[in-house]
Amino acid sequence: MKKTINKIITKIKEGMLREMWQETKWIYQYARKYHKHIILYTLLGLLGTGVSLIASLLSRDLVDIITGYQTGRLIRTFVMMITFAVANVVVTQLSTYASNWISLKVDTEIKADIFSQMLTTDWESIASYHTGDLLVRWSGDASAVSSGLLNWIPNLIINLFRFIGAFAIVVYHDVTFALIAMLGVPVTMLMSRTLMKRMRNNNQRSAAMNAKMSGFNQESFSNIQTIKAFDLIKTYTNRLRSLQGEYISMKLDFQRMSMLTSILMSLIGLAVTYSSYGWGIYRVWSGAISYGTMTLFLSLSGMLTGALNSLISLVPTAISLTTSAGRLIDILNMPQEDFSASDSVDKFYEENKQQGIGLCVSEADYTYHSGTQVFRKISISVAPREMIALVGPSGEGKTTMLRLLLSLLQPQSGETYLYGAASPAEHIPLSPATRKLFSYVPQGNTMFSGTIAENMRSVKPDATEEEIWQVLKLACAYDFVSKLPEGIHSTVMERGGGFSEGQAQRLSIARALLRKAPILLLDEATSALDVATERQVLRNIIQDDSPRICILTTHRPTVLSACNKVYKLENLSCRTLDETEIAEMLKAF
Repeated sequence: MKKTINKIITKIKEGMLREMWQETKWIYQYARKYHKHIILYTLLGLLGTGVSLIASLLSRDLVDIITGYQTGRLIRTFVMMITFAVANVVVTQLSTYASNWISLKVDTEIKADIFSQMLTTDWESIASYHTGDLLVRWSGDASAVSSGLLNWIPNLIINLFRFIGAFAIVVYHDVTFALIAMLGVPVTMLMSRTLMKRMRNNNQRSAAMNAKMSGFNQESFSNIQTIKAFDLIKTYTNRLRSLQGEYISMKLDFQRMSMLTSILMSLIGLAVTYSSYGWGIYRVWSGAISYGTMTLFLSLSGMLTGALNSLISLVPTAISLTTSAGRLIDILNMPQEDFSASDSVDKFYEENKQQGIGLCVSEADYTYHSGTQVFRKISISVAPREMIALVGPSGEGKTTMLRLLLSLLQPQSGETYLYGAASPAEHIPLSPATRKLFSYVPQGNTMFSGTIAENMRSVKPDATEEEIWQVLKLACAYDFVSKLPEGIHSTVMERGGGFSEGQAQRLSIARALLRKAPILLLDEATSALDVATERQVLRNIIQDDSPRICILTTHRPTVLSACNKVYKLENLSCRTLDETEIAEMLKAF
């Protein structure tokens, strides 16, 4: 007894029970939200159990009438038995249909909710997870939670009702039969307790392995061109086979545990069943019970064993459910972005959209979570209608600066804010809510699969075709799009497939311009363009009537002559370059 208590205390200290309790409370918030669905599913299950119990009693009466143990109306009993059997089939099918309907509804709603929360999670925190891992958590773990949420509590209630109902009927007729039917309980309970921790560890290993496989597959398919170009087909195939070997080894380990558990449970079930047969035959032979009662006992013995096994199986189900919940909680407990200033931002924009909005970074410091410091006391200012450039060696913080402006990152000290040209003294701090005032063209190909028009309307759903053609002209994309057979309704493949890098960049710029935001960020957005096209695109942006701010990062000094100011980011600092320094950069290029 003392050893048992010590083991329980050790487990509590290890935190497993505390973690499971926290995960259960998190699941409960969804259980409350979908309580009507859970109640409906439970009621259908209880109805089916009630019908099965009544059918068993009618079966007893029918056997007793046939064997002459009791007199009665054979036809009426037979008809009632058939009626309840049909009712059982109907209730089972209705329950299955309702279960599928409710499961789909709850699954999609929970996934949508978690998807939304993931998208509003702090960017740097969630970026530390591989996209394959995030996909497994969102898809697999969210489905496990929704399925467990719908089934666990109803199955607990239904199987408890089934067990108690069957047990009560057996006890009413013969207590000794009830004792025999319960012979396997101690062994089964001991097994469940012994396997509990191992099940949790196995579920965690399985989730981690699935995430690893998903991540490998996602990266491989996204980089087929690179794999082919470097002739890495054999290398990646071997890597896949290695991962598959790990996966198979893990699954077989789980299967061995499951097989041994199933064999032991089956042996226990057979022992109980044949004990019931033997005892029933003896009781009939001694005249203590009728043939009908023995038939009832055998039927209910199976129901008791099945209900008990189902109740015990809820233990690993609960472990799996809480494991999946814990993996989701890891993501959702990260800092969430604050959009509470959204109304204030809308009001600020309406007051200043005619004369323009300025931007200021003052004495800002930033260090990544990894400990890498990028900025120390840097300052930048941009007035309406200005275009500025951020230059400097790779890795010195140009892209990081744009992330700060978009509030994907938050400086540890200093200020970042917007001000109105009409009243520069009044300003609002940069936050996730101010992103609606930005258009952004990041590095790389950021076009989505779909048509050109669909890509454009992703930032402005009500954009007319005329507006789309207009921004295509500004981005110097009109000529090649107009030559396509279907124009703006031409298909764009994944990652901009079907277009050159330069064409995809111009389409991305056009999309950003369509949003007509007061601040435009271009992160190496013209790197794939020839010098003449690059200058024309920037000239079109500058000559636009909008009082727009444009901030661009570049390694090509040819665009610097179009900028009002040039800031150089280097050695954690930021300084303004003068005309002489800009001329020297142009000369050295």
